[in-house]
Amino acid sequence: MRYLRWLLFPFSLLYGLVVTVRNWCYDAGILKSRVFTIPVICVGNLEVGGAGKSPMTEYLIRLFKEEHQLATLSRGYGRETKGFLVATGTTTAGQIGDEPAQFKHKFPGITVAVCEDRVEGIKELRTTHSLIILDDAYQHRRVKPGFSILLFDFAKIDEPHLLIPAGNMREPFSGRWRAEVFIVTKCPPGLSATEQTRIADILQPLPFQSLFFTTINYQSLQDLEGKKTDVVLDAGTTVFLLTGIANPLPLERHIREYTQNIVHHNYADHHRFTLKNIAKLADEFASCDAQKKVIITTEKDAARLLEHELLRAVKKLPILVMPVATAFLDNSGPQFDNLVKEYVREHSANHVIH
Repeated sequence: MRYLRWLLFPFSLLYGLVVTVRNWCYDAGILKSRVFTIPVICVGNLEVGGAGKSPMTEYLIRLFKEEHQLATLSRGYGRETKGFLVATGTTTAGQIGDEPAQFKHKFPGITVAVCEDRVEGIKELRTTHSLIILDDAYQHRRVKPGFSILLFDFAKIDEPHLLIPAGNMREPFSGRWRAEVFIVTKCPPGLSATEQTRIADILQPLPFQSLFFTTINYQSLQDLEGKKTDVVLDAGTTVFLLTGIANPLPLERHIREYTQNIVHHNYADHHRFTLKNIAKLADEFASCDAQKKVIITTEKDAARLLEHELLRAVKKLPILVMPVATAFLDNSGPQFDNLVKEYVREHSANHVIH
């Protein structure tokens, strides 16, 4: 695989040239970025794949949902629809994408919208909302967010910053300087001050950029409807783990803290589950002779399992969901909260809902 990536390196150079010229055109004002008076917070990363954007977006939702008319706006990756669409209680992941479906399921009181063109999406939302959170829009330069939060996966900090297709970077590492906040995600809970300093030396935040470290906080198991269960994992439990996410290793490591008996049905990120997939899982689960056995999946995967054509098969299985939340290290959460609240407070004064 390493040699294949080097063969792809010339294509990365070409891709990097195109992205660099494009970014320069936006920075120089040749290509125009739209600025809105409504507070707009962007959550994104530089790499392809998961860096914890969904848990960070949910953190912001919890922070603001009681005081603001809040909307999330995503592209809706992998959806079957086009254009601007607002989720309802019956909207499926196939219609809006798995992350937006997850947001709507967990926070039914907020507006969850999707649109490939974030400018048009914000135009649709701005008259009836006081705050918009852009999920995975850091490279969408047509919008200039008021506050950008850039995430870095702890496990990938030391990897070479190679652009796709030879690497995983969507844009050059220098693109990080557009953000107001850097957050290193999925850190070990006991990350030392020495290691934090080493990472800061790699990221080199500018004086106006704040750096935070977070870890994954795994929550109690729930059923597919979001109700907590009394299931407790132990050494005698056999876990059938069903995932279609970018990096399931942290979840697998977490489950191994309780049991080594894991049968992992691992699919690609955003995988659209089929009846054949569910049938394979059901057959293996039924043939397992363990006295205590459970099926565990992620919230993002659960959103795709609730597609209409899968419901009958899925509901026959005892599938549990492992929710995750973002937890700031070193009690730095209040400092982050104050930063982002101050931005929203200052810019809300310039926006009036009609």
